[in-house]
Amino acid sequence: MPQVLRYKGYRFFFYSNDAAEPPHVHVSLNRSTAKFWLESVTLVRHAHFTPQELREIERIILRHKLEFLRRWNEHFYAR
Repeated sequence: MPQVLRYKGYRFFFYSNDAAEPPHVHVSLNRSTAKFWLESVTLVRHAHFTPQELREIERIILRHKLEFLRRWNEHFYAR
């Protein structure tokens, strides 16, 4: 499970078996988790994050979107 960023305690990562899905990133902090599509930066699902945390996570993803997509492509397609 490649970690692509750790920021303000949030951990952004991929699962190595997610290649069949569109590019996305998982986020965790303590017991809270979320999944966002990367192309449109859309929340897929979450558990235990507050609306404020989800907005902050979305802003972080938007700031790092190109890097996340680059890392996704390197991990799943550059083998």
